[in-house]
This record gives sequence, structure tokens and C-alpha cells, in this order.
Amino acid sequence: MFDQTDEKTPPFDHGPLLEILARADATRLVALAERLLPDLGAVEVIQSRTGLVMLPMRDTVQGTDFHLGEVLVAEAHIRAAGTEGYGMVVGRDLERAMAMAVVDAAASLGQTPEIRSFLQHEAATLAAADTARLCRVEATRVDMETF
Repeated sequence: MFDQTDEKTPPFDHGPLLEILARADATRLVALAERLLPDLGAVEVIQSRTGLVMLPMRDTVQGTDFHLGEVLVAEAHIRAAGTEGYGMVVGRDLERAMAMAVVDAAASLGQTPEIRSFLQHEAATLAAADTARLCRVEATRVDMETF
């Protein structure tokens, strides 16, 4: 499906990996996790819950940090094959958080071509979506010098 993996491409660092997984398409993420799950053997669920986390922001004018509010998240933490996996996504989708934890655990054992291909595809898709969003926002920009 995602056969564009270059074996010479370095593996994703853990931070960017989690960032991509947290924003990845839920259906494709769950499908990948289901394919990886048999290789992990028995999975111990350490935590699977929803909760609220504070959303920190920075006032760029005064340079101070503040909490904008609380955000509902789903969180999963698993242990399998001698490693741990973690997933947190915005909303209450525990299945998606668990899929993220499974892929994280599998990736910590070694980023297979399937995992790297998935990450590359999702990173490209997210970058394109971000660019499109920025273009739409840019179109609404008001030049205050004209007023």
C-alpha cells in the first residue's frame, strides 16, 4: 500500500513519531496496529483512559505563559515484547489511542519498512494539509497599513 520506503531513510525520532501518530488518519492507524499486533505477542494494558489536560499557550506580546483551558484526551499505555508504547489523542477515541500505543511499541523494537512507509506517508499528508490550511488563513490576512 505504501511502498515508497527508502531503506536508507533514517528512522523517525520518538518525538516526531508520536507527533505524526497523534495526527494520523484513524482508520489507517488502526489498520496498521492490527497488522503489527501479532508480532508483539501478549500485550499488557497499563493504562487506557480519557481525561483532561491543560493547554499551555504563550502571550507573545507580554512573553508570559498561561493556560488557555482544558482539552479532553484519550490516553493509552501498553507493555509488550519487553518494551512500552504510549498514545494520546485529542478527543475520547480510546481505540485510536490504543492503536497509537501499539505502533509506538512496535516502532521501539525497530522501525520496519511498513512502519516507516506509514510514517512517511502520514507526514507528507499532514504537511500538505498544514500548507493548505496556512494558504486559507493567509487569504484572510488584513494589511493594517491600508486602514
